[in-house]
Amino acid sequence: QVQLVESGGGLVQAGNSLRLSCAVYGGTFSRYAMGWFRQAPGKEREFVTGISWTASSTNYIDSVKGRFTISRDNAKNTMTLQMNSLEPEDTAVYYCAARYVLNAKAVFLTSNEYTYWGQGTQVTVSS
Repeated sequence: QVQLVESGGGLVQAGNSLRLSCAVYGGTFSRYAMGWFRQAPGKEREFVTGISWTASSTNYIDSVKGRFTISRDNAKNTMTLQMNSLEPEDTAVYYCAARYVLNAKAVFLTSNEYTYWGQGTQVTVSS
């Protein structure tokens, strides 16, 4: 049984930074493609960024390019999301997700492609 736990959320002022972490328990972190999703009140969960299990490939939605950076440390079974220049539109519950895959370059962009999910961490950006 694989469990994912997010941490690092909080309330920050627009323009500031925040760093989210996702820890994986009960499974091998290597060979899990990972992703971050977010869901604002009244809106559908949306893909934010993803990373292949080797970190050879990444993908970002246009609204966060240049501001967010996804990374992973397979030796520590952790994934991080560095969020800079935060905007009020970034306010949401952020979820980490994982899917086992052998393809070293595979990045998944939709929620139904992922198998495991964390419970989320709240990010609130004030103006």
